[in-house]
Amino acid sequence: MSSTTDTTRPFDAEVGRLLDLVVHSLYSEREIFLRELVANAADAIDRRRFLALSDESLALPEDASIRISVDKAARTITIADDGIGMTAEDLASHLGTIARSGTRAFTETLADAKPEERPSLIGQFGVGFYSAFMVADTVEMISRRAGTEIAHKWSSDGRGGYRISEATRETPGSDVVLHIKADADEYLEPVRLETILRKWADHISVPIKIERDGSFQAANEGTALWRKRKSDVSEQDYTEFYRHLGHMFDQPWATIHWSAEGSIEFSALLFIPGQSPFPVTEDDRESHVRLHVRRMFITDDAKLLPGWLRFIEGVVDTEDLPLNVSREMLQATPVLARIRKALVNRVITELKTRAKDAEAYKPFIEQFGPVLKEGIYDDNEHRTDVAGLARFRSTHGDELTSLDEYVARMPEGQKDIYYITGEDAERIRTSPQIEGLRAKGFEVLLLSDQIDFFWPERLATYAEKKLVHAGAANDVFETTAMPEAMSTLAAALKAALSEQVSDVVASSRLTDSPAALAAAGGQPDLALQRLMRRAGRQSYAPKPALELNPAHRLIESLMPRADAGEDMADWAALLLDLARIQDGEAPIDPARFARLVAEKVAG
Repeated sequence: MSSTTDTTRPFDAEVGRLLDLVVHSLYSEREIFLRELVANAADAIDRRRFLALSDESLALPEDASIRISVDKAARTITIADDGIGMTAEDLASHLGTIARSGTRAFTETLADAKPEERPSLIGQFGVGFYSAFMVADTVEMISRRAGTEIAHKWSSDGRGGYRISEATRETPGSDVVLHIKADADEYLEPVRLETILRKWADHISVPIKIERDGSFQAANEGTALWRKRKSDVSEQDYTEFYRHLGHMFDQPWATIHWSAEGSIEFSALLFIPGQSPFPVTEDDRESHVRLHVRRMFITDDAKLLPGWLRFIEGVVDTEDLPLNVSREMLQATPVLARIRKALVNRVITELKTRAKDAEAYKPFIEQFGPVLKEGIYDDNEHRTDVAGLARFRSTHGDELTSLDEYVARMPEGQKDIYYITGEDAERIRTSPQIEGLRAKGFEVLLLSDQIDFFWPERLATYAEKKLVHAGAANDVFETTAMPEAMSTLAAALKAALSEQVSDVVASSRLTDSPAALAAAGGQPDLALQRLMRRAGRQSYAPKPALELNPAHRLIESLMPRADAGEDMADWAALLLDLARIQDGEAPIDPARFARLVAEKVAG
C-alpha cells in the first residue's frame, strides 16, 4: 500500500491560516465556491483533452461534462467531472500544501483589500478549492487519474488536517462532495445553483449539467464567445466571460474582439484588466493568453503575447494549426509567429487610440505602466511604439507626460531629452544632479520604476533626440576648471575622504547645493549601483566623486580657512554626509553627523 494512502496528515503550516481567512474574511461572497470548483473541473477536462492528443488512452468520453447533483437528505452537493484526475501524490501535493499559490502574498493583500475587492483574490491566488469550506463543514474529493485503475479519496473538515485513503471510481475524473453547513441551505436548491452558474460560468465551453427531476439538464450556454460577431455580444457577455477567464471581479478596461482573415485566419478576444491581477508567482513574466484550435483548448503557454503585455487576458482560436500541435511546433511554426505579430500590432493600435484621452488612459498607466515599459527594453521591433505609449513623471508639473509632449515643450537651445533615475520620483525631483538643468529651463524626466534604470540606454533616441542621464549632461555646462582659490580646499577634503571618495572636483551643475555625489568616470549612476547591489548583481561599491559648487557661500567660506591650514576633517565629513542624504543615503556616522551639525550651526 502506498505511503500516501490511508494516512491522516496535518495541513501545510500556511493552509490553516489561509482557510480561516477564506471562510471568515470572504464570508459575504459564499456563492463563488461554485464558480471556483466548476472552473477547476473545466480545467481538468481541458488538461485531459490536451494530453489525449499525444496519448489516445487518455481520450475523453464523447459526453464529457461537469455534473452537479444535490442530495437534500444527506445535505451534500457533488460536482463530478471527466477530467484528468489525480493520484494520491497529486492530492497530497495540491490540496495539502499551497506554498506555490502565494499564500503569504494572498494574506497580506487580503488584509489591505476593500470588502468588495476580496472575492477576486481567491481566483487570483489559485486557492479556489478552499472556498468550498465557506459552505461545507467537510469536503471530500474522490479522484482517479486517467490511465490508472486506482482511485483515492481526500477528505478534511478544514481544521486539523486531511486524510487520503483508497476509494472506488468507475471512470477517470473527480467527484468533489460538499457536506453543507446548517446555515447554507440555499445551496441545496438546484435552482439556486443554476442561477449561480448562469451568472459566473455561462461561457465555460465544457457542458455543465445539474440534476433536476431525476435527469441532468444543461446549466450553461457553453458558446465560444470569441467566434461570435461583435454585434451579437453584449457588454454584459464580455464582462462575464472576462471574469470567468481571469477569475476577476472588476470591469475590463478594454475589450479587443476581432477576426483576422487572409493568409492566416483566427478569432481573438482579448481583455485589458481594469485592475492589476495578482499573479500566482511573482516571477511569472510570460503571457497566458489561451490558444484554441477549432474551439478546442490547447494551451495557455503558447506565449501569444510578449512578456510586456502579460497582463492581457484572452483567447485566440485558429483553424490553421493541427489539433495535435506539439510544444516544439508551437515554438517554431510560422503560423503562430504571424498570429503573435498580428496580436501585438492590434494591441498597440488599441492603446494608441485610447492614449488620445489622457484622463481615460491614466488608470491603465497607473496599473500597468511599469510592465508596459519593459517593452522598451525587450522588444526591438516595437521599442519606439512602446516608448510613445509610456507615460512619465517630470519636473514640468504633477501630471504624467509622454515623450512626444516632452519634445514639443523643449525650449530653443535644448538638444537632448534629459532624465534622472531613482527609487522615489519626489525625492529625485529635488536631486542636486538636476539643479543646473532646471536653472536653464530644461525639463527632466523623473524615472523611478526599476525598469527605468535600464530601458533609456536601449532606446537611445526618440524623435531624433538623444536620451541623456542628468549626471552625464556635461556638454550643457561650461567646463569647470578647479578655481585656484579652491585647490587647497579640494586637496584637503580629498585627503580627509580618501577612503570614501575617488576625487573632489568643481562642478557647474550645482546651483543650490554646496556639494553632491556623482558616479566616478565610466561607472553606472549611483542609484543604479544601489539597485544592483540589493539584487545581488554587484558586490562592490565603487567610490563616487564629490562635486563642489564653487559659487556656494559655504564652499566660499571654507576656501580661506583651508588656505590658512585649518583642519578640514570635520567639514569633509559634514559635506559628504549632506551629499549622501541628498542622494537618498544615510550619514556614514549619524551620531557624528548630528554633533557636527549642532557644532557648526552654533559656531
